Amino acid sequence: MGNRLSKIVTRTGDNGTTGLADGSRVAKDSARIHAIGSVDELNSHLGVLLAETLPLEIRELLLRVQNELFDLGGALAYPVAPFREDKLAHLDAAIAHYNAGLPPLKEFILPGGIPAAAQCHVARTVARRAERDLAALAHAEAMPEHALPYLNRLSDLLFVLCRVLNRAASQTETMWNRTSPD
Repeated sequence: MGNRLSKIVTRTGDNGTTGLADGSRVAKDSARIHAIGSVDELNSHLGVLLAETLPLEIRELLLRVQNELFDLGGALAYPVAPFREDKLAHLDAAIAHYNAGLPPLKEFILPGGIPAAAQCHVARTVARRAERDLAALAHAEAMPEHALPYLNRLSDLLFVLCRVLNRAASQTETMWNRTSPD
């Protein structure tokens, strides 16, 4: 990488455009930049979650996910770059592993619990938004083949991890209490 990022202030974006990895420039409010921004925000929320005390196995999983999200952002910034399917298979395996020890849900749960689980819920909702932003992008432009399924599975994994974190801390899940009549 060398000194690639040695100059942070370039002023090239002062006119409302930003550069993609292929050298092209796009509007900062384009669907592609929205999607890249949502993936970046998700990665930042995972960074906040990683500031919490977490089991080592979950910490390592989330660090891997952060790197994969960086890969996804790069693939979005360079539209011909691949985003490999093995990343999706890894999420599927992690979901199966962590979900196996959880009791089945009979009702929706409310986001919350211990701080790590609450932050994990925030990351889950940002993953859903990133998925929506990628879906909007897919209507107009090419995007990495496995990106949408990856974000879909990642939000599922984060939901499962919320439950795992609360359960490990003996924190009872708060079930949705339907307040409107049926």
